[in-house]
Amino acid sequence: MKRFRELRKTQEIRDNYADVAPILPSDFIYPYFVIEGEGVKEEIGTMKDVYRFSIDLLLKDIDEVSLLGIDKVLLFGVIPEADKDEQGTAAYQPDSLICRAIRAIKARFPQIVVFTDVCLCGYTSHGHCGLLDCHNIENDITLPLLAEMAFQHALAGADFVAPSAMMDGQIEAIRRRLDTANLSTRILAYSAKYASAYYGPFRDAAGSAPSFGDRKTYQMDYRTMNQGVEEIEADIEEGTDWIMVKPALPYLDIIYRASRKFPAYPMVAYQVSGEYSMLINGAQQGLFDEKRVFAESLTAIRRAGAALIISYYAKRYVQYGL
Repeated sequence: MKRFRELRKTQEIRDNYADVAPILPSDFIYPYFVIEGEGVKEEIGTMKDVYRFSIDLLLKDIDEVSLLGIDKVLLFGVIPEADKDEQGTAAYQPDSLICRAIRAIKARFPQIVVFTDVCLCGYTSHGHCGLLDCHNIENDITLPLLAEMAFQHALAGADFVAPSAMMDGQIEAIRRRLDTANLSTRILAYSAKYASAYYGPFRDAAGSAPSFGDRKTYQMDYRTMNQGVEEIEADIEEGTDWIMVKPALPYLDIIYRASRKFPAYPMVAYQVSGEYSMLINGAQQGLFDEKRVFAESLTAIRRAGAALIISYYAKRYVQYGL
């Protein structure tokens, strides 16, 4: 009989045998929702302790985050409904909300690594990630707009652009646009992005719910495994620098397989809004301990193979010393 309990007798022994590296502050990418105005900090009803910030208060919060050692942020723009149109024009203007936010962050915090979401859904009047022909999402005519959006973010100073529209060929189109302009901005591809029910709170936060139908024709079917790895491989062939699986916890198997098949490419996993709110709300109802459940869930993501984790809990994780 093997005696495994000897490996768990004390905290010191358990720490000695732990074979998953601790998650450091620099392993997190902290997501932010940016809105117009000044002095604005709006709590998101479906995501406790997560806010929409105007640029001035965004800088104040980043100051706090940077002092904790978190040096990477991901920006999502949230614009008024009146500024949206069928082409998502506000997404790819040189003075767009996100371009102004990038410039402000880089002017104040040049050491912060800025990632920007590249997608049209938060900027189109119909809420879909691509342009429409009647009710069909048209792939190829969307690509130049995604490339232009990424280009404008790069000009503004983004370190990474992160295309999330799940249009075929988006990485190639963006890579060509950046390379033609001799820009060194890198690409984090939302490579394996599943059509997930876990995105619900995000769509409330970003005002990006589709006005009709769903996104199952371009985001991945959750019943597939091999497609996720194939999508990642295609993005690598098209020129991405980093890769991502989204959501994280329901797709640990994809993170595991891809991180081992493509070890040269940093694997990012996104603990999405539904994962965050589910754990926060469960802890509030006394179903489990908040600190322990986040420590366990985030460690599971790391254990599966994620080098970096996008999480709305990152700030508190570091503050609590988990």
